Amino acid sequence: QVQLVESGGGLVQAGGSLRLSCAASGRTFSNYAIGWFRQGPGKEREFVAAINWSGARTYYVDSAEGRFTISRDNTKNTVNLRMNSLKPEDTAVYYCAAVNSKTNRLYTGLYDYDYWGQGTQVTVSS
Repeated sequence: QVQLVESGGGLVQAGGSLRLSCAASGRTFSNYAIGWFRQGPGKEREFVAAINWSGARTYYVDSAEGRFTISRDNTKNTVNLRMNSLKPEDTAVYYCAAVNSKTNRLYTGLYDYDYWGQGTQVTVSS
């Protein structure tokens, strides 16, 4: 199994930035593709960004494209999500998730992932 712990959330004003981190322990981290999801108040959990096992491929939801950057450091077992130009509609609990995959495939579905963290709250004030 892989255990995931998110950190870096907080309260930020619109236009500000945050960097979320997802720390993994357990199985070999580089065997896993990682995704970030979020769940806003009264909303369903939605895909935000994904990265393949090596970090060579990334993918973003349209609303995050150009503002968010996903990256990973397999030597430190971490994946980061840098979020710039934050908007109030980015307010949500952010989750990282992992799926065992050593391919170039990127995963965007909730049910594609086998392991989830507990989430970190991001609140963007207007």
